[in-house]
Amino acid sequence: QLAESGGGLVQPGGSLRLSCAASGFTSDIYDIGWFRQAPGKEREGISCISADDGTTYYYADSVKGRFTISRDKQKNIVYLQMNNLKPEDTAVYYCAADPACHPGDFDYWGEGTQVTVSS
Repeated sequence: QLAESGGGLVQPGGSLRLSCAASGFTSDIYDIGWFRQAPGKEREGISCISADDGTTYYYADSVKGRFTISRDKQKNIVYLQMNNLKPEDTAVYYCAADPACHPGDFDYWGEGTQVTVSS
């Protein structure tokens, strides 16, 4: 089971840190990715972190340099630090788990957390 938290309303230029807590399986085995889906748009892969060596991948050019994925192995939590947020970052953000990082569909999904960037 995956549970996201940390979403909310933030002004443009602000920051949020999303958390993805895994239970029932560990991020030592599964790679964890972050995705988002804005109203009327397709789901977009944002970033992924590898379970074995912590290699990070960023798939969306729009977030490179602003979003950072990281993990706390002891707590079994993966974070997505989002800085300099823009209105176009407004979406439901999901974390997901899969045996390997890739921008496509993952095996396990959380319920999502809403991020709204607005003044």
